[in-house]
Amino acid sequence: MDGILNRDTLLKWAPLIVLFVLILFFSLMEPRFFSVRNFARIAIASAPALMVALGVTFIIIMGSIDLSMEGTVSVCAVVFAKLFLAMGATMASWAWLALPMALVVGAAIGFVNGYIHVKLKIPSFMASLAIGFVGTGLAMVLTGGDRIRIEDELFRGLLTTRWFGFPIMVYVAVAFLLIGWFIQSKTTLGRNFYAVGGGEELAHGSGLNVNRVRIMGFMLAGMFFAVGALLAVGRIGLAETATGNNFMFLSITAVVVGGTALWGGIGGVWNTLVGVLIVFVIGNGMVVIGLPGYFQDGVLGILVILAVILSTDRRAVSFVK
Repeated sequence: MDGILNRDTLLKWAPLIVLFVLILFFSLMEPRFFSVRNFARIAIASAPALMVALGVTFIIIMGSIDLSMEGTVSVCAVVFAKLFLAMGATMASWAWLALPMALVVGAAIGFVNGYIHVKLKIPSFMASLAIGFVGTGLAMVLTGGDRIRIEDELFRGLLTTRWFGFPIMVYVAVAFLLIGWFIQSKTTLGRNFYAVGGGEELAHGSGLNVNRVRIMGFMLAGMFFAVGALLAVGRIGLAETATGNNFMFLSITAVVVGGTALWGGIGGVWNTLVGVLIVFVIGNGMVVIGLPGYFQDGVLGILVILAVILSTDRRAVSFVK
């Protein structure tokens, strides 16, 4: 019995158990919670955050941290919106090119982020936090504080067109979740992320170019942040400096609650999916049963502490690099 209930097993299955318990609890408290319509609300709200959290996951697996997501999301959203309007303002024209261009912008920001981190030897949390502030300022300069509206029916179809009760943006998020899983599990780059997170000195000793892996990780994270930006714009129909607000709290919380260890080398995209669902099920459930927002923050705070406690003794901890 002790072998079954060891720390490794708890860390692996606890997030999924918590998710099921939450769904059961809210369903018993309010039957309307357990409905396709409500699950669609949860999926719509969580899709952009899931993309951002996936990007963060790759960084945390390496034992680093990326706090640039709010600025990156805002810049990518604003650049996309401006290019979209300038190139025809409809997906039926050349404006669709704004989609891949936004991903390029995200990757470019990630490259700068990673390059500053590894070449100037600045801790990742500090380098990325600074880049995030720069991004938020750049978004403000580009917009002048205004909102940029996207009214194209084809692009807004991400939210308005539904298959089996769920909008297209949810299926897009699932597609990128599978891409993230493929990168993590089936590519050399994904395996290198775990190698760096499992022990940087050992990775160096095996001939791995750790700096290159870290930079590529930050570029990949930037691309996922950009996907999150596109889904955020598709969800609300506008881009502004505040588009990236709250993504830092949501994404880091989701990754940790999902069971990806802050020290690196443990966890992955499926953990992050469970973590994101936990965060948004709590938020939605609190609203459905009529509890105030600060209850949600308190519950999330407790879950983060419990998740860190569960993962702390898994190795001799060297905190985030």
